[in-house]
Amino acid sequence: MAKTDSKRGDHTVVLGSLTSFNGILRFKETVCIRGTFKGTIEASGALIVDKGAVVEADHINVASLSVYGTVVAEVHALDKIDMLSGAEVRGDCTAARLRIADGVLFDGQCSMTGMDKEVEIFSRPTEEIKAELQRVNG
Repeated sequence: MAKTDSKRGDHTVVLGSLTSFNGILRFKETVCIRGTFKGTIEASGALIVDKGAVVEADHINVASLSVYGTVVAEVHALDKIDMLSGAEVRGDCTAARLRIADGVLFDGQCSMTGMDKEVEIFSRPTEEIKAELQRVNG
């Protein structure tokens, strides 16, 4: 079932809670999995793994990933990975941005990609950051 968000004009394809899918999944917009999936996911769109859904894949390549359910896979997201409360993610993750909420079970390693040097605060001396904050806050 495809739903359209009239505000943004994008489409979301929903694989319902009673759906079980095996194979290779490719898509360009947004897919929400509410059932089970086993296989490979190669997409230029966003993937949402809903609460109660189980995705087991050899790898997942997507623009972004939001996990409320369970994902067992090596994940590469061009933009971001959001692991929301109650999610379970088992596998290594690579993304430009990563958010892990409280209550997430995560078993894997993270690699960050595409970080802009100006945003990289961990390589700057603490004194430099404090001085800049004092200038900004007066």
